[in-house]
Amino acid sequence: MKAYVLNEAGGVENLVLGDIEQPCPKADEVLVEVKAISINPVDVKVRPVEEVLNMIVGAGRPVILGWDIAGKVTASGKDVTQFEPGDCVFGMVNFPGHGKGYAEYVAAPETHLAKIPAKSSFEEAAATTLAALTALQVLQPRIKQGDRVLIHAGSGGVGHFAIQIAKHLGAHVVTTSSAKNRDFVVSLGADEHIDYREQKFEEVVSDIDFVLDGMGGEVLVNSLKVLKDGGQMVSLPTMEFPEEVKAYAEEHNIDVAFVLVQSNGTDMNTLKGMLETGVLKPHVSKTFAFEAIADAHVQIESGRTVGKVIVKL
Repeated sequence: MKAYVLNEAGGVENLVLGDIEQPCPKADEVLVEVKAISINPVDVKVRPVEEVLNMIVGAGRPVILGWDIAGKVTASGKDVTQFEPGDCVFGMVNFPGHGKGYAEYVAAPETHLAKIPAKSSFEEAAATTLAALTALQVLQPRIKQGDRVLIHAGSGGVGHFAIQIAKHLGAHVVTTSSAKNRDFVVSLGADEHIDYREQKFEEVVSDIDFVLDGMGGEVLVNSLKVLKDGGQMVSLPTMEFPEEVKAYAEEHNIDVAFVLVQSNGTDMNTLKGMLETGVLKPHVSKTFAFEAIADAHVQIESGRTVGKVIVKL
């Protein structure tokens, strides 16, 4: 089968398309013929840096990047009970870990997958994986009816799912994006929009119960100012918080946390239900051929992607 092999961290030219042996599913795995792959910011962050690659994927080389897949089951291990050959499935496979998603076939634990809803395409299903799981795993335990929620970068991969999930949970949603994406985020359910290029969100927003920070840096620091005492914030890019952040959070009884998404079939089935009922509508802004996966990485690296980038096989 064909797969992209990464022998060492580096630029997109280090993603080498070649022929490797097709995997054989373990007892608790299914073999998936991949039809669509989702590319995430984490893909392009681990690719060029050995330390990050080691932390997320592992130290062995070569590796096959990618975690978000949608496709058709072609074989199953002896202990598999949820799926059978012919089933269309989607999921985030072995994250954190070695997902091996940039390939024509992927051996995936059945506990990381769900069946694709009948009305969803492979591309839509592949889009509703890591980014959607992140939004779900961050928001579901923390948001309640009536909360005021600030979601930064609302037009991005995680952000556009987070707006929809927060609204589903009954929150009043404030979000930031550029002016050109205002109509898009409002169409997702945002109650208030802030053009981050023309307005300082910390000067126009207050009384927030929860902040989802996908930016870090100054955005993280300034987000503290808009939170109520006793509020919460999750920062996706920040593992170690500056002392000033920890001191302010302690003084104002604010819970500040880093969350790393985890593969979870139960959560995938929750997302499946949200797709079926129309609660979630993934937005695929660009689609690339498998042979052009480097171009998909370049698109994500631009930092200007609306919704999701998908690679089709």
